[in-house]
Amino acid sequence: MRVSVIGCGYLGAVHAAAMASIGHEVVGIDVDQRKIDALSKGEAPFFEPGLPEILTEGTQSGRLSFTTDISAAAGAAVHFIGVGTPQQAGGYAADLTYVNAAIDSLLPHLREGDIVAGKSTVPVGTAAELATRVSETGATLVWNPEFLREGWAVQDTIDPDRLVAGVPEGPDGERAADILREVYAPAVAKGTPFIVTDYATAELVKVSANAFLATKISFINAMAEIAEATGADVTELADAIGYDARIGRKFLGSGIGFGGGCLPKDIRAFAARAEELGRGESIKFLHEMDAINMRRRDRAVELVVNGLGGSVFGKKVAVLGAAFKPHSDDVRDSPALDVAVRLNGLGANVVVTDPQAIDNARRLHPQLTYVADRDETLRDADAVVLVTEWDEYRREMAPEHVSTLTHGRVVVDGRNGLDAAAWRAAGWSYYGMGRP
Repeated sequence: MRVSVIGCGYLGAVHAAAMASIGHEVVGIDVDQRKIDALSKGEAPFFEPGLPEILTEGTQSGRLSFTTDISAAAGAAVHFIGVGTPQQAGGYAADLTYVNAAIDSLLPHLREGDIVAGKSTVPVGTAAELATRVSETGATLVWNPEFLREGWAVQDTIDPDRLVAGVPEGPDGERAADILREVYAPAVAKGTPFIVTDYATAELVKVSANAFLATKISFINAMAEIAEATGADVTELADAIGYDARIGRKFLGSGIGFGGGCLPKDIRAFAARAEELGRGESIKFLHEMDAINMRRRDRAVELVVNGLGGSVFGKKVAVLGAAFKPHSDDVRDSPALDVAVRLNGLGANVVVTDPQAIDNARRLHPQLTYVADRDETLRDADAVVLVTEWDEYRREMAPEHVSTLTHGRVVVDGRNGLDAAAWRAAGWSYYGMGRP
């Protein structure tokens, strides 16, 4: 099938390459010439495991191409919209400027029978508004939300855990759903659940999933606050309640909270949309989830200050991590980078390292010092702070080895990813999040 993908940022670039990898003829379209030039050469403009390989394979095979010319979309049977929906400046609502621009630019090139598939995360009600404009061309709009995890996005696109299609009522909707089944034929053949529903439900599936995950993370972080007040161990608490099949252990890791370009802005936009619908009280708890999340960053900074005797001024603090999560170079709303910036503001000599995110972090916060080598970052440090749980920090960093490099013996485990007993046995003052 010939497919176009409008928007070649994180979502669009992964989707375009993944669609080509399963056999479709794909053209990716974006207004950013530098991004298009890089993708055309098989170069990923961001770090995502597995993406360079399928980009190179797709471009070399001829199934995948990229351009800034929107007219290249003409002739495609399915047009995916994968542009960003950032948080509005000065507010929590989603900015739909790029979605509207993508639809407007695509309309002249649509044919009767084409399918326009929205993948961007949008406020509920958006698809219904866009559908009228699309239907005037004889094309049909469907809403096909993405559920990508950064670091696993290629796998999540090719072999998703579910597929959702929001379609209009009647024959056009049924036909659109059938075409999407063809697009995702390998996943459908494996038995991946394919859920056909209305526009509003499809839009709500994405934001509801994000809200639930944010709630689960924030819940265990709230329990960490109680644990700190009582002497309990939140990691053992999470293990114990996680054995309950109704609860589960996933996403019950306490630490400095969630970040990135999706979860924080999506739950804020969801709350803003609920207010617009006159149902703000229904998800009022999301505001408290956001507040809990931000307080854990404060707590990590407090632990460093306390560990260094009440002041970090003039002390070298080695910060392990800048990306908001491992297997990513994304520093948008990164808790790790936020902790580093706060420590720097208190007068610490902050040195940050990360396997992938240093360049992005430096562009955002050039006032910090960045060192690529982990051991050089640790050298002569008065305190060590783990804020992104890369394996080279969690599993491959022995406390005995770190002791040969640092000046001090204070470690703050912002992700509860280290073996507390091993670090203490090696002579370190270990501070976890919600741990004695």
